[in-house]
Amino acid sequence: MKKVIAKILIIYLIIIFIPISIFADDEITDENFSIENVSIETSSNINDEPEINARHAIVFDRNSKTSIYGKKELEKCKMASTTKIMTAIVIIENCNLNDTVKISSKSAGTGGSRLGLAKNDEISVKHLLYGLMMKSGNDAAVALAEYSSGNIENFAQKMNKKAKELNLTNTNFITPHGLDNENHYTTAYDLAILTDYALNNETFFKIVNSKYYTILINNQPRNISNTNELLGNFDGIYGVKTGFTNGANRCLVTACKRNSLDYICVVLGCDTKKDRTQDSVDLLNYAFKNFSLIDIKQIALKKFEDWIFSHQNSFYINKGKSNKLDLKISIDDLPFSNIAVKNSEKDNIRAEISYSSYFEAPLYENTRIGKLSLSINPQKCYSVAILNKNEILKKSIYDYSIFIFKNYIKLLCKNSPI
Repeated sequence: MKKVIAKILIIYLIIIFIPISIFADDEITDENFSIENVSIETSSNINDEPEINARHAIVFDRNSKTSIYGKKELEKCKMASTTKIMTAIVIIENCNLNDTVKISSKSAGTGGSRLGLAKNDEISVKHLLYGLMMKSGNDAAVALAEYSSGNIENFAQKMNKKAKELNLTNTNFITPHGLDNENHYTTAYDLAILTDYALNNETFFKIVNSKYYTILINNQPRNISNTNELLGNFDGIYGVKTGFTNGANRCLVTACKRNSLDYICVVLGCDTKKDRTQDSVDLLNYAFKNFSLIDIKQIALKKFEDWIFSHQNSFYINKGKSNKLDLKISIDDLPFSNIAVKNSEKDNIRAEISYSSYFEAPLYENTRIGKLSLSINPQKCYSVAILNKNEILKKSIYDYSIFIFKNYIKLLCKNSPI
């Protein structure tokens, strides 16, 4: 009997002292953390890139789909519950959100951060999504995976298929919740691309932008709040997702928009919750204070118009019926119009035009005449083609005959006595 009691006591002590953080647990907060302890205003020189605690980070300009800040953003790492961004978008795009899901014992027994589901509970897909993204419910993640695909393994295949579609070349999913696994990883850059894509979905946008929401479990209302500490506490924040495991440390993906500047900020591998919050605040403050939105399509069009005005007679089409070219630029080939440009660089954007002046007839419509190149900095260079709008045909025997006849008449008139 004493041995049985001793074993029970040992098991009890193990349960008490095992760190719950072996799970992806966003509900567990740092004891001393408070959003009030975070400096919302950048204290350092706003022109300097901030020193951050995060091992991996990126600030992603949603207008141009480019990075304006990066720290090991292409290096593979664990991402904890930010995984659920992919889980949510796969469900939203492929499932009926009004369907009812009956919770399995596997889902109900999932550890870490939980929505609080019990076996045989009934809840809609839509409300599971709110529990997934707002409360970071691992139980909700498993329930959605089982509902969609029968099991976690099959659902992971759907996640990886979507990752391939989005060209997330350094990402691999094993689970729908993000518990630590050596084969479950992403990069800050891939996570920004995924988030940018997901935010274009109205349902996803609405969920991650919700600070409070009431869900129904077994038709009984339950109020839930968002684990994203910056939502409602920092101007312009409209999502997206928190994350934490022992392997990934503290993670946070935020989306923030002020006027026309629209950013996604990803910080992965922070030591504490305060660190991830402060890093996100510092990076976003840096981005908003040091960058402006520039319309590069307008810059390209203005440069082209100025150039064409002074080069109208610069072309020769050998054997062509005309040397008059009507030109255009393929402005829609630029992948975007607006781009966030550092204030110190926006007056130094270089626009150069290279072109050929000699062609052989016939010259068909949309023949490439040259190109216009825009250089914002050595890393960001874009070009568009200069094309011929009008077809110029080759002279025929008839054209040459007319030419000779006209010149012969001129010669006769010139030499005839008055």
